[in-house]
Amino acid sequence: MARKRVRIGIDVGGTFTDAVAVDAETFALLAKAKVPTSHDHPDGVAGGILLALEKLRAEAGIGAEDVSFLAHGTTQATNALLEGDVAVVGIAGIGRGFDAFATRRLRSLGKLEPAPGRPLPIRYAAVPDPGDAVAVKAAVDRLRADGAEVIAAVEPFSVDDPLGERAVAAEARARGLPATATHEITGLYGLAKRARTAVLNAAIMPRMVETADLVERSVAAAGITAPLMVVRGDGGVMALPEMRARPLLTALSGPAAGVAGALMGEKLSEGIFLETGGTSTDISVIRRGRVQVRHARLAGRETYLPSLDVRTVGVGGGSMIRFDGTSIAGAGPRSAHIAGLPYACFADASALDGAELVTVSPRPDDPADYVALRTGEGGRYAITVTCAANAAGVVPSGSYARCDPASAKAALVPLARALNLSVVDAARTVLDHAVRPVRAVVDQLIDAYRLDDGALALVGGGGGAAAVTPYLGESSTMDWRIAAHSEVISPLGAALALVRESVERIVPTPTHADVLAVRADAERAVVAQGADPAGVEVDVTVDPQRNLIRAIATGATELRTKDRSASAADAELTAEVARSLGVGLAEVTELARTAHHRVLGARVRGRGFRRLKPPRLRLRVIDEDGVIRVHSPDAVVRSVTAGTAAAELTASVDERTSFGDGGSRAPAVRLLVGPKIADLSGVLDTGQLLALIRTETGTRPADEPVVAILEAR
Repeated sequence: MARKRVRIGIDVGGTFTDAVAVDAETFALLAKAKVPTSHDHPDGVAGGILLALEKLRAEAGIGAEDVSFLAHGTTQATNALLEGDVAVVGIAGIGRGFDAFATRRLRSLGKLEPAPGRPLPIRYAAVPDPGDAVAVKAAVDRLRADGAEVIAAVEPFSVDDPLGERAVAAEARARGLPATATHEITGLYGLAKRARTAVLNAAIMPRMVETADLVERSVAAAGITAPLMVVRGDGGVMALPEMRARPLLTALSGPAAGVAGALMGEKLSEGIFLETGGTSTDISVIRRGRVQVRHARLAGRETYLPSLDVRTVGVGGGSMIRFDGTSIAGAGPRSAHIAGLPYACFADASALDGAELVTVSPRPDDPADYVALRTGEGGRYAITVTCAANAAGVVPSGSYARCDPASAKAALVPLARALNLSVVDAARTVLDHAVRPVRAVVDQLIDAYRLDDGALALVGGGGGAAAVTPYLGESSTMDWRIAAHSEVISPLGAALALVRESVERIVPTPTHADVLAVRADAERAVVAQGADPAGVEVDVTVDPQRNLIRAIATGATELRTKDRSASAADAELTAEVARSLGVGLAEVTELARTAHHRVLGARVRGRGFRRLKPPRLRLRVIDEDGVIRVHSPDAVVRSVTAGTAAAELTASVDERTSFGDGGSRAPAVRLLVGPKIADLSGVLDTGQLLALIRTETGTRPADEPVVAILEAR
């Protein structure tokens, strides 16, 4: 018998460390484990990771040789910055004249406060000539003598010529000091932002490298030889050596693993993911099967750190209710956890008999308008959003947040009496206030990203998911669901995440060769971290106004051999596409098919005055897992082969290239090539687009079917 292959995901939280085991073929959850996060263990959080692994393997009967992939997400980088637990950073400023002046100004980075009242500890030394080995050594020695624990090599325009930064970093490492260099962080210009990002990366490097070493030893002690990955803040994973060099990429990765779980486990292709904990809800977007990424702000300033666009609202399942004496004033931001009170709805209903409504201050400086229950025995319980959702009857059966309905209603009786409402009406009034700020952010994201309302879904994750998502969905008429195993959505996301790398370059008037080189760099980076080359997808964007080339590569460490019989039946997928397009089942036709994808669509007339225009071909691309990967409101489909793609698509691209005052704009093109979807929609130049088409198809068998989807801009 072939041994089973298992993917393991671990999420190291502030209180608990959660671990899951997932079947590598079917993505089915095999087992889950929860242990306290081991902050006080001699090996730090690595001790808890090892304990979680042992518990998980014992429960599921998993041998060390069965584990084919292991990834963990951690809030350690974020917490280090929030708590000001950072190393002393020595900035080695490289250059003479104006370059020396520019790097000396970076001493002002010492004014940054990652945590309030805790400025970033900075030391500075000049390196006029990085080619002078004696001078480089002297600068590193000065920084070390001044207390520097890590070196950040900084030189203007090092993205064009990194030799100076490499020389300084190499000397520091040779002398036992960890080091980073700005060109290793990003290929973008902008010395201040690039240096700021590199210095923050350096500040957490010693602590993160120490933890990485401990985790690696713990995994090895468990006998596991599978690649060890770490969740990034942009939703992907990276290999441990990359994390040691760029630990800042793990910052803000707390919400990222949950989004990865929604993307992979829930097959969400267009919608909003809401991860609700006890205190807050993280809200993020998945558009056309892709997470949405932007540069993050840290210590109050912009950086070049790519992270998910996540909006956080201070409402969670444990949020306490605020009452002004006559009406509900809001929900949160304080939670039952902060107040040190148990949820009333999880108490036995008999314990709440005769309880009276009281107001409390969760913290000494908080207003005394948060409501709680005081029982005859002197016990106190918090009335929370979870209590209201259960009392209103909107928490689905089997949800992690589900409680005894009798207890939930008993918890709301005193508040309902004060409001002169029924228990259900009082509960719904509480939920109205709780979801209002969440709905406002959801509406903003839908508008900002122009999400397809025909395919839009709300997916709730986290332990408090059922306290927020069902009521929000029902009150907004949007399709909604609670993610399977929502309470472990973050470790599930870690187990299912793809290796990811983003490469950005500023290239004035880029040539075809420049674009292809950036694409190749991104592809090589994920392959070097263990991604299977056959499945690597590279999305390329060329911004002519900013002279920016960006390539984002993603890939799995192992390609799955998909059993088509296990996928949704064709009829079910066609019905899902019909619902997504807003048309009848009979109107949907198959436009093209490859071994890995189906293209389904229908001709649809617009609404209002647009009905007078000819119908447009709206389509969806479905992968072999039954996930809608591409949404197009108006497209042309071309079926070609890899051998003829370059020649045949040249004419199609030329036909749909538009011309205006700003010059020509090539159509948005996506290619279905083997198991990959090559998204070239970010490329506007016709020549660059055709060069990328040749690259994507050039290595495939000449007779392999390729499908091109073209949208005029």
